[in-house]
Amino acid sequence: ADGIPYWEIFPFEAEGLRLKQIEPLAEAETPRDGEGGKPCRTCNQVDERNSVDAEVWRDDHWRITIGPPSGAPLILMLVPQTHHDFTTLPMDRAAEMGQIMVALGAAIEALASVARVHVSKWGDGGAHAHIFFFARPTQMPQLRGTMMAVWDDFLPRIPVDVRDANARAVIQELVRTYGGWARGSAA
Repeated sequence: ADGIPYWEIFPFEAEGLRLKQIEPLAEAETPRDGEGGKPCRTCNQVDERNSVDAEVWRDDHWRITIGPPSGAPLILMLVPQTHHDFTTLPMDRAAEMGQIMVALGAAIEALASVARVHVSKWGDGGAHAHIFFFARPTQMPQLRGTMMAVWDDFLPRIPVDVRDANARAVIQELVRTYGGWARGSAA
């Protein structure tokens, strides 16, 4: 009665859910994109979220792309321009990442439609560092915490013009407080 399915922010009814059986240990981890001879989708900009068209900000070492319209007022992804995983970033890039994350988070939370920004790092799909920024809508406490990424898949999509206006405001503030250049739909 106190597990995740009973948290008030869990987006599903708890009754009827069953936990899957834990699978046996794998012989080895499967290589991710960008390791073990597999091409890096981020470096090659081959999918929608990594494409040049999705880019809204850049500086000498980093870029930010915008997610497709979703239930969140805005989803952005910060990635280094050179191929480094999160745990292999050179210390100077790691320091820049921290500064960008703070400035970007403050800019997102300055939007009137946003209560909080949730920052997530998942790394099972690719070996190129990528940090997600999910804007949680204001006055929707049910979307708090770790389930925001799940809720995002089920909420009505934000109109593209609203998403782009949010991105422009955020990126203009990031350029003002940190530097870099606005690009694409945020320019």
